[in-house]
Amino acid sequence: MASCFLLLLVLTTLSSSLVLGSDHKPLQDFCVAETSSADAVLVNGRACKDAKQADAEDFFFSGLHKQGNTSNRLGSSVTPVNVVQIPGLNTLGISMVRVDYAPWGLNPPHTHPRATEILTVLEGTLYVGFVTSNPDNRLITKTLQKGDVFVFPVGLVHFQYNVGSTNVVAIAALSSQNPGVITVADAVFGSNPPIYADVLSKAFQVDKKMVDYLQTQF
Repeated sequence: MASCFLLLLVLTTLSSSLVLGSDHKPLQDFCVAETSSADAVLVNGRACKDAKQADAEDFFFSGLHKQGNTSNRLGSSVTPVNVVQIPGLNTLGISMVRVDYAPWGLNPPHTHPRATEILTVLEGTLYVGFVTSNPDNRLITKTLQKGDVFVFPVGLVHFQYNVGSTNVVAIAALSSQNPGVITVADAVFGSNPPIYADVLSKAFQVDKKMVDYLQTQF
């Protein structure tokens, strides 16, 4: 009886670890991402450069001081700094972005499937928010000023909107070397191939002509 109880306890503990566990911590100082080694062992989907060959450039990026080009239909621009820009981020579980917003510019509703985001406003006023998961779908919002910080939990739909007549600059850190991004409108109305209009018409409870129009915009 005691052995059965012990086995059950072990299985429960292992199951909890699998469900609640996060990314594994690296077992070496670093694993600089290497793209040229076709047959090398991959760590987080990337090969490791020989540690003896690593240098400062593998851990460096210059460019966040430069303003992004916001002359687009949304009036925003994201400058990423992830494992693509800094190979030394591989296995370290962090990255960051600079976001520029023209007056009334929008970083549209999107999610990061692999990361929580913490954002700091450097200049301007920014209206931000996220939506909790079903069934509540509760909108949580805040208007941020220079120096304010806001957190967007992993996987939740969120957005940022410049509510002023001047440019806004924000810096955000993310808890993944490659957080990914799914822009809701692009994914739903701009998928390749397109989602059947009948599916979207029923999902959004709108006329099929409206769905056809929206799909042409993406």
